[in-house]
Amino acid sequence: VQVKRPQSSLLVSSVRLEHDYFRYHPMPEITDWMWLMVKDHPDLVTVVDYGRTHENRTISLLKIGLDTGLKKKAVWMDCGIHAREWIAPAFCQYFVRQILQTSKTDPKMELMMKNLDFYVTPVFNVDGYVYSWKDNTVSTRLWRKNRSASPPGCDCQGTDLNRNFDSNWGTVRVSSDCCSNRYGGTGPMSEPETQFLTYFVGSRKDDFLCFLTIHSYGQQLLFPYGHPNFTASNYAELMEVGLAAAEAIQEAHGMIYEVGTPSDILYSFSGSSQDWAHMVGIPLAFTFELRDNGTFGFELPEDLIQPTCEEAYSGVLHIITYAHDKAFSAAAPAATAAAAAIWTVLFAAGTTTVSLM
Repeated sequence: VQVKRPQSSLLVSSVRLEHDYFRYHPMPEITDWMWLMVKDHPDLVTVVDYGRTHENRTISLLKIGLDTGLKKKAVWMDCGIHAREWIAPAFCQYFVRQILQTSKTDPKMELMMKNLDFYVTPVFNVDGYVYSWKDNTVSTRLWRKNRSASPPGCDCQGTDLNRNFDSNWGTVRVSSDCCSNRYGGTGPMSEPETQFLTYFVGSRKDDFLCFLTIHSYGQQLLFPYGHPNFTASNYAELMEVGLAAAEAIQEAHGMIYEVGTPSDILYSFSGSSQDWAHMVGIPLAFTFELRDNGTFGFELPEDLIQPTCEEAYSGVLHIITYAHDKAFSAAAPAATAAAAAIWTVLFAAGTTTVSLM
């Protein structure tokens, strides 16, 4: 893991160019935008390089939060695990803008910046995303997988990264045909992208309160597990939080998102990142399937980026706020109880004055 400071970038030069959050951006523009966030918010934002792709591109995230000098709880968000789902990276950029803007005006977000670090990967499947911008042919624009080399005996490239995680790998709705869009790889964590993510998150798993992965399309809010034989121990909590998030989404523009496990409302599948996150102990793991319901599918027009991002932000913010309040409201009574115990001991010992330093 390497934390980086800006060296040179088109958008951190003396000439200021505004980033348009309501159009799709190729990878170089997203990279420049990341450095622009560092330039505009040096007290809150750093770029962290945490992996390399099969084609040796860097996988980077934005770490967002106030440096308090203490170990902090965290929120994970990744976008663009499937290359063709362009609305997902667009949402990650919008999400970052919103939390940074509101941190200056909203006391709640200001508090969360003190208590939490947000780890946001705008494009996880960098190779696939770059490839999807290569030309306007259908096979390129709708590319889903990464760009890993074909295994022996096969002429097709790429693995579905959301079937490659070590979460009941290779058991449900996954293909062993390397030409399939659902090809799960040669084994669990066979791909460098999944290896780097699981190391980065897994080595900090006790810090993460929630794990959010953004996809399209379908207008659904999914939670573990994709395998029909497994039920999350906190299923009732996940359903309650998900339904409240869907209500917040609907309040924005009237769009209805269905809530449940993949097995219940979509289809069963294994090897997903959200299932892996929950299996390693992150209690709140959700997959957002953004607009639409199939009219435009993966080619959502740019004029729908803004309402899609606005409603999704409302849902994401509800989950993050819930996770924050659960963690830190629980800490407050414990601190109060500890203080009360100290006072009991002091008065029992006859101490009547205490120096608070």
